[in-house]
Amino acid sequence: MEIVHVYTKLRADFGRQCLFSDRPVELLVDVPPDPSLALQFVQKTPRDQAVQACRAMSEHQVNTERFESDSRGINHVEGGWPKDVDPNEMEQTIRFRKKVEKDDGYVNSILQLGSVMEHCIRQNNAVDIYQQYFEEEEEVEESQEPPSAKTINVFRDPNEVKRTVTGLSWHPDGSRKLAAAYSCPEFQKASRDMSLDSYIWDVENPNRPEMTLKPASPLVCLDYNPKDSHTLVGGSYNGQIAYWDTRRGSQPVEFSPVEQSHRDPVYKIIWLQSKTGTDAFSASTDGQVLWWDVRKLSEPTERLVLDLSKEGNLDRALGAISLEFETTMPTKFMVGTEQGLVVSCNRKAKTPSEKIVCTYDGHHGPIYALQRNPFFPKNFLSVGDWTARIWSEDIKESSIMCTKYQMSYLMDACWSPVRPSVFFTVKSDGMLDVWDILFKQNDPTLSVKVCDKALYSLRVQDNGRLVACGSQQGAASLLEFSPGLSTLQKNEKSLLAAMFERETKREKILEARQKEIRLKERSRSEQSREDEGGREDGEESPDQLIERAEKDFYSIVEMELRKRGREGKLQQEKGICEEKGMKEATEKSQ
Repeated sequence: MEIVHVYTKLRADFGRQCLFSDRPVELLVDVPPDPSLALQFVQKTPRDQAVQACRAMSEHQVNTERFESDSRGINHVEGGWPKDVDPNEMEQTIRFRKKVEKDDGYVNSILQLGSVMEHCIRQNNAVDIYQQYFEEEEEVEESQEPPSAKTINVFRDPNEVKRTVTGLSWHPDGSRKLAAAYSCPEFQKASRDMSLDSYIWDVENPNRPEMTLKPASPLVCLDYNPKDSHTLVGGSYNGQIAYWDTRRGSQPVEFSPVEQSHRDPVYKIIWLQSKTGTDAFSASTDGQVLWWDVRKLSEPTERLVLDLSKEGNLDRALGAISLEFETTMPTKFMVGTEQGLVVSCNRKAKTPSEKIVCTYDGHHGPIYALQRNPFFPKNFLSVGDWTARIWSEDIKESSIMCTKYQMSYLMDACWSPVRPSVFFTVKSDGMLDVWDILFKQNDPTLSVKVCDKALYSLRVQDNGRLVACGSQQGAASLLEFSPGLSTLQKNEKSLLAAMFERETKREKILEARQKEIRLKERSRSEQSREDEGGREDGEESPDQLIERAEKDFYSIVEMELRKRGREGKLQQEKGICEEKGMKEATEKSQ
């Protein structure tokens, strides 16, 4: 039997049927115009009005609530050990390992785990998930755009009484955090209401600091440990050294006693390259450089007094205000002083007097910044008074390059970690200058007005793209530079090396010429002394000869004046006689 489904629908439900056909035009109505109606027409100016066929809308603005982020972390410790074994004690862990390795179950477990690990290792060897397939094809094009900078964030002092940002330090891992030291560097300007705290800022969150550091005295400088990103060391205004572990909170883990610390503010502190990663050294205007082990800050491990007479007299010591340490030269370090001298030192010298090697003199005031070029360590940059100078270790008389004198004091400077020919300076008028000595030496390549107040501190991120500047009003400004200033240019290293070598040779030639002139002058003075010593008793000295020549000169002048006076009188008498003769002649003729 066939099954059939029948669907029915009325014709009216389909709608009217359309029938189309072609036919000629047909006139249905013809309405002619009525002339009488034209008299009633009212003429009006045409008006255009737009009509929008949509719903009317109104615009409103509402300020949303500020979103404040909070960073939280978890400390992971090494687990899997029994309660009686301390994982931090090397002897206990070695003893426990030896005990476990002797157990029979240990060998079986290793054999079972070995097959699983072998499978994973084979997978990694077969497919490298980190391989860059198109690395060769990616060519970095040299950007031709002009150098520029833009402000990304501004981290302001959260206290009512604003303080100067005297020190900055980037977090060593990824530079996501910035530590800032706040203090009042002006003498006796600190008030009782002024806060002692310094802060660690998250680069992405300028609303509030991520962590507060609470020292006993305001921090003038601080530095992140490059080997351990959780630890910082800071130098205080009262001369103390403080050490922080961010995992243990805001209070310092340990700080040096006042009697063993500096007598003046600690203007610079730097971590040293050591096996333990716990060594640092500090400099102060009390004339001392002190070495510390942060595990034991009860006293400094070593001490150097910057007395150029090499007698270790603290009363005659030069005040230190900046430090320089290069990890590739672990025995050498340099100190910038208040007197404008750069002191080169050797830490591993046998005696304290031999630790001061030489000095470089070129500034009229305190040297606020001192740093070796990261690509050419023999050349270093110093900033003091109104100039920035580039030096060569081989030439001590003068710098090989120098900027022209600026209108404002230069307060800090540092090299670019990416481009060897670029360095940055900040001034007391709030300007940040970027110098590219391969491009031009007389003027900065880029000048940025960061703020209206003086800039005191400056630090560049490891990738050379971001720069942090600390101002007198407690604001740490974060600036981002264009790719041209943070990308290594073609042949830049070789060109700068040739420039440094050329300028060094020029200064050496000038230095040799100056030495030659000094030797000639010295030989002349010695010769004149010998002539004085070998002169006979009857012979006159040069002073006596000069005195006699002056007497002769003045006597000749007097004789000449007298002679001219006599001649004048004779001429006057002669003229009178001639007048008398003329009168007598006229009388006779009459």
